[in-house]
Amino acid sequence: MVMSSFLFLITTLLSLLASFAVADGNKTLGVTYDGRSLIINGKREILFSGSIHYTRSTPDMWPDLIQKAKRGGLNVIQTYVFWNIHEPVQGQYNFQGQYDLVKFIKMIGEHGMYASLRLGPFIQAEWNHGGLPYWLREVQNITFRSDNEPFKYHMKKYVTMIIKKMKDEKLFASQGGPIILVQIENEYSTIQLAYREKGNKYVQWTGNLAVGMNIGVPWVMCKQKDAPDPIINTCNGRYCGDTFTGPNKPNKPSLWTENWTAQFRVYGDPPSQRSVEDLAFSTARFISRNGTLINYYMYHGGTNFGRTSANFVTTRYYDEAPLDEFGLQRDPKWGHLKDLHRALKLCKKALLWGYPSVQKLGQDLEAIVYEGHGACAAFLSNNSTYMAKTISFRGRNYYLPSKSISILPDCQTVVYNTQTIVSQHNSRNFVPSVVANKRLSWDWETYTESIPTFEQLENKATNPLELFNLTKDTTDYAWYSMIITLGRGDLPMRANASPVLIVASLGHALVAFVNGEYVGNGHGSHLDKSFVFRKPIKLKEGPNHIQILGSVVGFPDSGAYMEKRFAGPHRVEILGLNTGTLELTKNRWAHQVGLYGEEAKIFTLGGLNKVKWTKIEGKRPALTWFKTYFDAPEGNHPIAIQMNRMGKGMIWINGQSIGRYWISYLSPLGQPTQSEYHIPRSYLKPTGNLMVILEEEEEARPEEIKFVVVDRDTICSYISDIHPPPVQSWGSKNNVSEYTANNRKASAVLTCPDFKVITNVQFASYGDSIGICGGYQYGNCNAQDTKEVVERFCLGKHTCQIPFEKELLIRNWDPCPNVKKSLAVQVKCGFK
Repeated sequence: MVMSSFLFLITTLLSLLASFAVADGNKTLGVTYDGRSLIINGKREILFSGSIHYTRSTPDMWPDLIQKAKRGGLNVIQTYVFWNIHEPVQGQYNFQGQYDLVKFIKMIGEHGMYASLRLGPFIQAEWNHGGLPYWLREVQNITFRSDNEPFKYHMKKYVTMIIKKMKDEKLFASQGGPIILVQIENEYSTIQLAYREKGNKYVQWTGNLAVGMNIGVPWVMCKQKDAPDPIINTCNGRYCGDTFTGPNKPNKPSLWTENWTAQFRVYGDPPSQRSVEDLAFSTARFISRNGTLINYYMYHGGTNFGRTSANFVTTRYYDEAPLDEFGLQRDPKWGHLKDLHRALKLCKKALLWGYPSVQKLGQDLEAIVYEGHGACAAFLSNNSTYMAKTISFRGRNYYLPSKSISILPDCQTVVYNTQTIVSQHNSRNFVPSVVANKRLSWDWETYTESIPTFEQLENKATNPLELFNLTKDTTDYAWYSMIITLGRGDLPMRANASPVLIVASLGHALVAFVNGEYVGNGHGSHLDKSFVFRKPIKLKEGPNHIQILGSVVGFPDSGAYMEKRFAGPHRVEILGLNTGTLELTKNRWAHQVGLYGEEAKIFTLGGLNKVKWTKIEGKRPALTWFKTYFDAPEGNHPIAIQMNRMGKGMIWINGQSIGRYWISYLSPLGQPTQSEYHIPRSYLKPTGNLMVILEEEEEARPEEIKFVVVDRDTICSYISDIHPPPVQSWGSKNNVSEYTANNRKASAVLTCPDFKVITNVQFASYGDSIGICGGYQYGNCNAQDTKEVVERFCLGKHTCQIPFEKELLIRNWDPCPNVKKSLAVQVKCGFK
C-alpha cells in the first residue's frame, strides 16, 4: 500500500483526535470514519467480514451459516442485493422465501453481527445477467451503466425502493440496525473507459444518488479510484496489501471488499483452490498496512438454484470457501482463519491507537510495528516464496517459514504464523443413502419431447432469431426449424460421401436433429461462447426438416454494453451435396420458445398428468424427461445427488429446480467439473418426493444416479516442533500476551462437528508420515505406541487435545532417533 510517512502520521493524528472526542462522551448513533478506521456508534472496530448470499441458500440454512461465521471470528456479513430476483417483471416485486432480504438482515443483527449491503444494482457475482433484470434490455434507447437517462431512471427507482425498505424496517446502524456499510455500483472502473465521458459522468451521478439517500452510514465503491466524496473507494483482489494504492483521500480508511477465498468454477474447469496459507498471508499483510476491514468473498458460496448462474458458471458456487456449498466447515480454511482473527484481535489496541513503523531486517524480511498508548504489536514478514529464514528482532530470534507473517501481539510472543497451521483439518464424505436409494435402480418413467417441424411452429422469420431476445430469460431453450426440398440429383451418390450440417452459433449450446432424428450436440465455453457445430447427416429425396434446439447456459454477467450481447445460431449450411454448398441462413425459419414439458410444468404434481409417462425400455432418446419418487435420506446431514452416467440438463425436486447439471462437459483432467448437486432438506417431505430430470443428450442412465448424505466427520491434525500452541491459549493482560492454558507446548486439538464424538482413530503417526487428511500414509519412521496414546486421549470424546511431547508419544524406544518427527492424526466422528 503506497502512503508517505508524513501522510500516514497526519492520518493517525486525525484518528486520535476523533477517538478522543468519542472518549469525551460525544457518541452518536451510526457510522462515521477517518483515516484509521470505521467508527461504529462511537467505537473503533477492526472488521472481519464474510460474503454469504441469501439467494444461494435457503432460510432454514441461514441461522447455521451466520452462527458458523461468528464462531469463525467474523463480525460482519456482506451480501449483494439481486435486482433480477426482486423485480423479475417490471413493477412486480418478490421478497418471499429465500429472497426475503429483510429477514436475512434482521437475522444477522439478532446474532450480534453487522451487515454490509452491496446494492449494485449491477453486481456481477457470477449471477445471471449480473443481477440486472431482462426487461431492462427492452427499454427503448437504454445503455446499461452509463450516463443514459433510461438506465438512470430505472436504477434510481430500484435503489430508492431498496433503501426505503431498509429504512422502513430500521435496519441501518443510524436507526439502531445492523447495516454499517452500503455499496453502490460494482467494479465500474473495469469498463469506465468504454463509455468515455459518459462513464465519468455516470460515476459522479451514481455517487450523488447514493449520498442523497441520507442513510447515516458510509457508502463505498469498490475498485473506483475516482469515487466522489464522501464515498470510500475500496479494494478487490487477492493481494490488496500490496496492490491497493490506498483511499483517494487521507481521511478515508483502507477497506478490502473482496478477498477471494477461492475461484468460482465454470463448466469445463478442473479443480481449483486457494490455499488458506496464502489467504491468511494476504489478510495479515493488509491489516499490518493500516487495513481495518477485510471481507472474504465468499465465506459461503452456496448453490445457484434454478437458472440463476451466469454463462457457463456451475451450479455449485465457491465450494472451496471456509464454509462449503452445504454449509459445512472446510478445515483447515475455516479454523486457520479463525485463529488469524483471534491473533489480530489480540493486536486491536495497538492497531487502532498505535503509531506504525517499518523496519527492514534483510532481503525479503521486514517488521511492521504498531506501538503507543501502552500497546505494541509486531508483524514479522518473510516475503520470500521459496526460503525459510531466521531473523533477529528486539534481541530475540524468530523462525519464519517462506512467504509467511508471524503475529506478535506484545512485540515479543509469536501466537500465530500464516504458514503454520495449528487448527484441525477435515475431509468431506459423500455417503450413499440407504433410504433414498431404495427405488432409484428400477422405479423410473420417461417422456420424450416431440421434435417440432417447420409447419408446427408459428414464429416465422427469414433468419434464425437471436436467442437472448427470443427466450427473454424465461427458459434456456428455443427451437429453430426450417424445411428444404431436395431432388435425387442433389444427394451424394458415393457410399463414402455424406452431407454435413454446419451451424455457426454465438453460443451457448445446441442439439441438432434432421427429420426428427438426433444428429448430435455442441457447445462453446466460458472463454469463447461461440462455436461451430459440424456433423454428417442423412437426407432424403423430397422435403427435409432441419431442427435445432438452441440453448443458453446463463446470461453474461460482466463487461461493457451487456445489453448488446447475442447468442444462438447465426449461420447454417449443408456441405457435400452434388449441387454444392447449400446456404440455409436466409431460407426462412420457424421458432418456438421453450419445451413442451416446461410449458406444461410436468416437473410438478399438477403438471405430471399432462403427458404420458412410460417405463424405461431400450434406447433413451435425446430430450427425454425422467421421473421417480424417493423418500428423504436418513439423518439430518446435507443431501446431494450424484448424476452418474447423465449428460446435460436440469433437475427438479418437488417442483423446485436445484439447477443445471452438466456431466458430459469434461475438464482437461477427463472428469466432470461438478458431479454432486445440492438438494436442500427444506425442499423435501419425509416420503414420496418427486424428482424430475430433463436430459438433453442420448443414452442417459438415470438408474446409476445416487443420493448421498454429506458430512465432514473425518477430522485430522498435523503438528510439528515449529508449530506454536493454539492461539486460543493466549490472552492479553496489561497489553502483554499471556498464556492461559496449563501446557505451553504445541498440541493436536480435535473437535467433532454437531455434538458428535470420536468413535475411531483411523490413523496416528509420530514420525515422518505423508499425505493429507483423508489419505495419510506411514513413512519410513513411526513410533509404535502413537495410536494407543491417541485413543487414550480421544476415544469417546467430543474434543480432545494431544500434547506434542516426545516422552508421551514414545514410551518404550525411539525407532528412528535421527528423524525430525511430526504428529499426524486422523479420526472418525459419529454419534454414540
